[in-house]
Amino acid sequence: MRAIDLNCDLGESFGNYKCGMDEEIIPCITSANVACGFHASDPLVMQKTVRTAKENQVHVGAHPGFPDLVGFGRRNMSLSAAEITSSIIYQIGALAAFCTASGIALQHVKPHGALYNMAVKDPNIADAICAGIAAVDTDLILLGPAGSALIKSAQKYNLPVAREIFADRAYEEDGTLVPRSHTGAVIADKDLAISRVIRMIEKGTVTAITGKEIEVQADSVCIHGDSLAALTFARDIHAALLSEGITLEPMCKVIRQAG
Repeated sequence: MRAIDLNCDLGESFGNYKCGMDEEIIPCITSANVACGFHASDPLVMQKTVRTAKENQVHVGAHPGFPDLVGFGRRNMSLSAAEITSSIIYQIGALAAFCTASGIALQHVKPHGALYNMAVKDPNIADAICAGIAAVDTDLILLGPAGSALIKSAQKYNLPVAREIFADRAYEEDGTLVPRSHTGAVIADKDLAISRVIRMIEKGTVTAITGKEIEVQADSVCIHGDSLAALTFARDIHAALLSEGITLEPMCKVIRQAG
């Protein structure tokens, strides 16, 4: 029986700003990517998100991004490799402390937003990210898209990897995500998202925005927690996967079984 991880970007509220429905979504997923204070979140939110994940037996990963609260980490920034590496170490360290305080282990790292998208294509940015992860803990899983510079860099740094697909985003022909500024980049049709996810898992293919069929690899399915339909997507994708005979497991178990 095929197993898959269901991950979601969470912990993105801060101060008086409320983002997402974390408490309702967490029971529907197996891994949580928790913002670390640079693109979103604050210490209280990080602590609460980690505790809620633990209560629901959901594994926790760090979701480090660019220092860009105003742009939610979705604007490209020009940082040196040293700045990226040190910011990754800083953000992982912050979330890892909350995990230690809650008596759980940090499972993985998934870069956020523009940092993720830039690292998918740019080996130098990917190397800077993976150098930061490896400096903290070489057992941390790097979560990224198959065939990307991120995955290749993680393998170079001897980091375990999990390959993710996106339930609510459209793909370019090269396997990268369609920029959010483009029409059709975000998939709002729940039934379409479900059918695409099942096909990506079972067939290893998806239809790019151009209509071309491209290959993908899936250890984990991502849902963006800041979308208005995130809770509905999480609940219904969870149910649809189980109905297809696909079991839900945290990514550490999925890649262990696959290996």
